[in-house]
Amino acid sequence: MKLSNILGVLVAAALAAAGSNAVADDSGWYVGGNLGEAQAKIANGRITDDLLVQGFTVTAMNDDDRHLGYKLFGGYQFNRYAAIEGGYFDLGRFGYTANTLPPGTLTGNIKLRGGNFDLVGLLPFTEKFSAFARFGVNYTRAEDRFAGTGAVTVADPERNRQTANYKFGVGLQYAITRSFGLRVEAERYRIDDAVGNRGDVDLFSAGVLYRFGQTEETPVAYVAPPPPVTPQPVAVVAPAPVVEQTERYCSILDIEFEINNDDMQREEKERLKVLGTFLTKYPNTTAVIEGHTDNVGTAEDNMKLSQRRAESVVSYLVTELHIAPSRLKAVGYGESQPLADNATQEGKRANRRIDAVVACASDVEGLSVRPARVTMALLIEFDRDRADVKPQYHDDLRNVADFLKAHPTVTATIEGHTANTQASPALAQEISLRRAQNILNYLVDNFGIERARLSAEGFGNTRRFAYNTTFEGQQENRRVNIIINYRK
Repeated sequence: MKLSNILGVLVAAALAAAGSNAVADDSGWYVGGNLGEAQAKIANGRITDDLLVQGFTVTAMNDDDRHLGYKLFGGYQFNRYAAIEGGYFDLGRFGYTANTLPPGTLTGNIKLRGGNFDLVGLLPFTEKFSAFARFGVNYTRAEDRFAGTGAVTVADPERNRQTANYKFGVGLQYAITRSFGLRVEAERYRIDDAVGNRGDVDLFSAGVLYRFGQTEETPVAYVAPPPPVTPQPVAVVAPAPVVEQTERYCSILDIEFEINNDDMQREEKERLKVLGTFLTKYPNTTAVIEGHTDNVGTAEDNMKLSQRRAESVVSYLVTELHIAPSRLKAVGYGESQPLADNATQEGKRANRRIDAVVACASDVEGLSVRPARVTMALLIEFDRDRADVKPQYHDDLRNVADFLKAHPTVTATIEGHTANTQASPALAQEISLRRAQNILNYLVDNFGIERARLSAEGFGNTRRFAYNTTFEGQQENRRVNIIINYRK
């Protein structure tokens, strides 16, 4: 496949991926500059033939086909996969000197500079490192100069021309911080000179870019409430009246959210029943529901997402568990209070959470109340686009079967999931449901579990567990969860 065809495929794929992401992860304006070497191929054969027509034989040819080149650019990135870019470039000056018989010389050189506009498709490998491809147009001014000595004379020594042509390129990009990054790239510019010739000039360069609005924030470690101080025994003359003390407790609910999502899954709603039971038991208590995110995306978008997450928890407590709205408050903290390191997938997952701060309770008994239903999850992973059950999960599924046999009143919901690598949401949905159904059949056929106690659901790629920028993240998203449901 030709390099230009490969570039077209990469750009098209990146733009298609951009269209499937409603919320931009890394959107914003940026500027930068590159410096490097420009290389041109001098058309020696045509120069020799032109001189021969005029009665001159070329005895020697010296080319100046390399020069310092640079470009200045600015652009807008829509998300992690697509951007547009425009700028100014100067590819330098190239030339040749031809020695002839009858004795003489012909010298020619061309200076190239202009502007460009490109579509850029990006392919992220990690949070900081990515590849990119570009395809666009260049509008170039070519300034040709010719001079002759001896028997060679030049009638028209200066010619200028402005033309539009295509350009394309590939490169690598590394983000040092959220604001500053480094680039290396190779580009090809299609060029017309001022005397009817057409050729290519390659620019190999390295540069820097700066993103606007990407402020660096210092992670704020979560600080747990100090432990209660045990009072030291003291001598008393007479018994003193006991005053009931009220304290403020912080309960880490460990409610995690899907990436860029504020919807709670079934098992997370079960955990909320512990808090609901506590608030019902102590009707004078209040609670602040705190929403948090990882650091992917802009700080502004993360602040809004964390507020929506907190509000979704408050809404569930009000509508499903019948807690008075006046006793609840939702606050979003965005990415400002991480519990773990955002450099790892596990850290990001831990930071996409809800905390509940409960005030004005005289004891902590309610925080350990058994919920009406308890859930347990078993993670089973699959190969890409496959639904067959791997042998290494046989023992885990046997444990599930033994548990179901030991508790004949419980049921199980089997949830199937995929990564977001399928061609369409419909195909992802089909694969996820087939995975769940295969696990259900496995429990029935191999361990004799009653089919009526099991149900299968497919969620396609709507509930990502990890980011799909790495193979490990994609593998974690190809999974089945088994939810054990206790009856009330």
